[in-house]
Amino acid sequence: MIPPNNFITSPIKILHIGNSEINIFNTNGKNLDQVVIDDFGEEWKKFNNFEDPIIQKLGDGYFDIIDDDIVNSQTYCLDVGCGTGRWSKYLAQRAGFIEAIDPSDSILAAGKLLEGIKNIRLSRSAIDTLPFADNSFDFAMSVGVLHHIPDTQQALNDCVKKVKAGGYLYIYLYYTLDNRSLLFKFIFHLSNIIRRVTSKLPGRFKRIVCDILAIIVYMPFILICRLFVWAGFEKLAGRIPLYAYHDKGFLIIRNDALDRFGTRLEKRFSRDQIIEMMEIAGLTDIVVSPNLPYYHAVGRKKEFELNQSSESPLNYPTAG
Repeated sequence: MIPPNNFITSPIKILHIGNSEINIFNTNGKNLDQVVIDDFGEEWKKFNNFEDPIIQKLGDGYFDIIDDDIVNSQTYCLDVGCGTGRWSKYLAQRAGFIEAIDPSDSILAAGKLLEGIKNIRLSRSAIDTLPFADNSFDFAMSVGVLHHIPDTQQALNDCVKKVKAGGYLYIYLYYTLDNRSLLFKFIFHLSNIIRRVTSKLPGRFKRIVCDILAIIVYMPFILICRLFVWAGFEKLAGRIPLYAYHDKGFLIIRNDALDRFGTRLEKRFSRDQIIEMMEIAGLTDIVVSPNLPYYHAVGRKKEFELNQSSESPLNYPTAG
């Protein structure tokens, strides 16, 4: 599939990372936290060596609700906040062409991971300054990004604007543990106290502390889950915090410990709140996966566009 020439502005410059070309656009958007962006740029420069079997295994979980009717060889895709580009790489084998964008230095890591993949184009841009015409894409996705943005609803609206009528938007947002027990929630709130401290540490020291937390906080729960699964009690293991990591390698565990404890801005949403936000953005036929990770969902853009206010009509709390 030949990508349309739908840049609405010309790149400020073009970088070359090996054989990868990165278009640099304006990243001075209003709906962003520059400290958070810089932190993620550092994180993904550290954790960028994802082997294909790992990407395949993780992607099978995240994209369980994306079938060939949604993404196929004729689908023009947008990956908003691509990070290292691992989700673009996962879908590249199915999609026609993917525009992968990110406002942080992680786009440089994506240039390395995606080197040689012909149906992905990389650009550095903020969400509210996306350099593409509205109503351009058959499918857009933002995986684990919008909950780190000051106004999540507005960012969701901005993504939907780029999707054609009848096209699809897929998102993954952190959940409020609304389907979990009181004990599970209590353990989470204890970890959130730790996050408020560790997220403010200097970069290198923070990464060391988060590696330690991966060992002393993550691993005990994960080892218990592995023991229960080995003994045939997988349903019981599924009720234990961090069960989702019981079959993951230590690289993923370290990465997610830094993601969890190193982030200053983190919002969480219930299943109902996510559906409401997607409907406000102009999506219908919304499907929320019943499977981990919670919550990932997809919706289809209505045949007409709603007029979106620059003010977010919803004000969900930040776990700051």
